[in-house]
Amino acid sequence: MFSFKSPHRRTARTAAVGVLAAAACATVMAGSAGAIVNGSDSTESYPFMAVIPESAPDQGLIDGNCGASLIDEQWVLTAAHCLKVEGLELDGIVRVGSDHRKSGGTVRKIDRTFVHPGYVNGDNKAANKNDIALVRLDRPVAEKPIKIAAQPGRPGTPTRLLGFGTTVDTEFTFPDRLQELNTRRGAESECAPGYADRTRLCTITTVPNAMACSGDSGGPQIQKGRNGRWELIGVTSGPGAPNVPCSKGPGLYTSAPAYAGWITKTMKTNRATAPSAAAKGSDLAETGTDDNAAATPGVAAALIVAGGGTALAVRRGKARRAA
Repeated sequence: MFSFKSPHRRTARTAAVGVLAAAACATVMAGSAGAIVNGSDSTESYPFMAVIPESAPDQGLIDGNCGASLIDEQWVLTAAHCLKVEGLELDGIVRVGSDHRKSGGTVRKIDRTFVHPGYVNGDNKAANKNDIALVRLDRPVAEKPIKIAAQPGRPGTPTRLLGFGTTVDTEFTFPDRLQELNTRRGAESECAPGYADRTRLCTITTVPNAMACSGDSGGPQIQKGRNGRWELIGVTSGPGAPNVPCSKGPGLYTSAPAYAGWITKTMKTNRATAPSAAAKGSDLAETGTDDNAAATPGVAAALIVAGGGTALAVRRGKARRAA
């Protein structure tokens, strides 16, 4: 994932710089990916795009974030390293459907998080494994979810990356406007040996010196389906090779289709059947709410995960370690 400590991509969950990184999903891709370097302002509406504000103070990252994709009216899909990392602090909210990082769209509180039980952080020395997680929102949203593709296209298939990650390799410079980058699915051999496989997609930029970076972690990689609509194929995880600056190497994306079974089972067995504890509290989650209004005392959650449990619950008042 992308790390907060370095402008280079780290391993998935370490930096969330844009998505918090290093060990957080937020900005670091497994190395983690943060904001897209040399991307461009979004050219169309992506109602499924979501952003998870977070910070990693010990790593020097304040006001960072991770990306996510709305796949159900009450669930977003992101990277495990955006949720499970030492020193990571989540603001406790998710913004859905806006092309601006800190305003617009619909804001919801995080009700509960689910990290894949097999997640392993590669710590920038290897690819992150099972770098995928789900976040249940306290209430449904009206934005339209994106469909998970039946399978990713073959190598060479055009794809697109979306994110609010850092736009510069050497510093945490996050854009207010959503960034996009046209890419293609790469062959496994185009990433470092042992990085890409059936569950991890090697991704190659079609723009010189460009790729996802810190803060982009957890965000979507999309491709066009047969009906011409965007479908989700990947979750930003990190760089496709060790110790490579964001803009200089391939990217690595957790294959959403490969985890469709886990995703479906997790959502089905953890449906909210009654108003969540968060929903019963002060109502900060309304369309158009900005981050200043959202970060109300008693709701902001600092979730620091050192390991162990795979289901993390955001608590009111103060952070707690997952069991």
